[in-house]
Amino acid sequence: MSSKTPIVRQVSWISFVPQLTFMGLLIFCFYLFKSNDPIIHGALAYLGISFGLRTLIPREHQQGMKLVKEQKFLEAIPSFEKSYEFFSKKLWIDKYRFLTLLSSSAMSYREMALCNVAFCYSQIGEGKNAIEYYTKTLTEFPNNGLAQAGLRMLHSSEGIKAVGE
Repeated sequence: MSSKTPIVRQVSWISFVPQLTFMGLLIFCFYLFKSNDPIIHGALAYLGISFGLRTLIPREHQQGMKLVKEQKFLEAIPSFEKSYEFFSKKLWIDKYRFLTLLSSSAMSYREMALCNVAFCYSQIGEGKNAIEYYTKTLTEFPNNGLAQAGLRMLHSSEGIKAVGE
């Protein structure tokens, strides 16, 4: 049985309020334009816009995730680094991602990118680089549980190596 690479998605439930409001506005617009079925058309428009935004804007992040799922960790690192750079330059997109990307993720794309780079390095056996990126994640996002757990795991494996050598 082959194991799949774990992917964690934390949801910010409060972000659904503006998203549902936006979908309601789309439904209302279709109602005003006398659509045959404004609820279906509004919901489909919302899904189309949502899918388009989450596919087009974080392209590098999506590419990195695709490569991680294929277990091509070394190739995924540059994609996540580019994602981090993009969202660092355009902080407002990431900060208001529940509106700009219609994303309900509790974790910002910058935070995800750093964790993903660290994870990729850990998967290819480059523990020092993984520790560096997990530490950078905690410097920018002190409450990141993934980075905390990753560091504990990497430090505990170093302790095992030291005892076994």
